[in-house]
Amino acid sequence: MKTTPLLGALLASAIAVPVAAQETINLTVASSHPTVVPWVGMIQSHFMARTDEILAETGNYEIQWNEAFGGQLYKANATLSSVEQGITDIGWVFSFLEQAKLPLSQASSNAPFATANPPVLLDTMQDLIENNDAFREEWEQHNIKVLGLTATDLYDIYTKEPLEGIDDIDGMKISAPGVLGNWLRGTGANAVDGALTTYYTDVQTGVSDGALTLALGALPIKLHEVAPYINRFDGGAAFSGAVAINQDSWDSLPEEVQNAMIEAGEYYTESHGQDLVDRHEAALDAMVEAGATIVQMPEGETEKWVNKLPNIAQDWAAPLQDRGIDANAFLTAYMEGLRERGEDPARDWDQE
Repeated sequence: MKTTPLLGALLASAIAVPVAAQETINLTVASSHPTVVPWVGMIQSHFMARTDEILAETGNYEIQWNEAFGGQLYKANATLSSVEQGITDIGWVFSFLEQAKLPLSQASSNAPFATANPPVLLDTMQDLIENNDAFREEWEQHNIKVLGLTATDLYDIYTKEPLEGIDDIDGMKISAPGVLGNWLRGTGANAVDGALTTYYTDVQTGVSDGALTLALGALPIKLHEVAPYINRFDGGAAFSGAVAINQDSWDSLPEEVQNAMIEAGEYYTESHGQDLVDRHEAALDAMVEAGATIVQMPEGETEKWVNKLPNIAQDWAAPLQDRGIDANAFLTAYMEGLRERGEDPARDWDQE
C-alpha cells in the first residue's frame, strides 16, 4: 500500500503518543506483633492483597510494600507513635496500650462481656468511627487515618494449674494487656501488664501464674506449653485497635490509591470479624491436640465474674467527663449500637 503524506503524518503522530507509565509508590507497613498473629497476617493477606488487586484493575499504580512486621521497627508500646511520627507509613495500632491517648477507644474494654460476637462488635465500631465525631477525631488528632478495625475473639484464663471457678484466681498473678487488667478487679487476682509478645516468658519465669487472653493469640505464641490449662469462660470480645496510615503519607497518595485502600480496609475489617468466629474453636482444638486441657467452667461462672467487678465503666468514664470528654455519651452509643444489632449485654454498664 502506497503511503500518502497525510497517512504518513497520521501514523507518525500515533506512534509518538506516549503510553502512560505505571507509577510505583513505596510504602512501609509494619507491626509490633508477628504475622502468625491472625489479624497481623491478614494485613498482608487481605488489606495489602486487596489493595494490589484493586489497583491492578487499571494498572495506573503499583505499591512497593516495604514490610517490617514482628517488631522490626518498634515494640507494642509504640504502635501509635510510630504511625503518628511516620516511622512507618501503615501499621497496626494496639489501642489497649494507648489508654491516655485513645481514651474513647477503651469503651468496650471497660464495659466487658457486653458482646461475644466479634462481627457485631466491629460493625458497631465501624459505624462509630464513621459517624461519631469525637471517636474519629480521637484518632485523627494523632496525625493518622484509620483504614481497618480489629477486635478480639473471646477471652479465657490460661494457667499452670486448673481452676474450679473464678474464685480460684484470688491471690494469683495474671498477665493481661493494659486496660484489660481491669477485668481482674474485684477477683482478688493481681494484674501483670503485658502483651502476647511477653506472656510466654512471663509465665515461664514466674512473673505471672497465667494470662487473661484469647485463643487466636495464645495458639501462635504457644502459651499452652507453659500454661496448659485453658479455663474456659467465653469472656466477651473487645475492640483492640486499627490498621492506620500516617496522615502525611495518606495526603501524598493519589485519589485512586486512597479509594483502593478504603475499600481494602473495609474488606479487611469484615474478613477479620468473620475470621475471629471461624478460627476461635479451631485454635482451641489445636492447643488441645498439642497437649493443652480445656477446663469448662461451671454454668454461671462467667456471670459471677462479671458481677464481681466494680463499676469499671463509670471508673473509666468519670475522669474523662471531668476533662471535657463525653465518655458517658460514647458508652451509651456503643451499648445501644450493640443492642440495635441484637446483642443482650451481660451487664448494662451504661445504665448503672
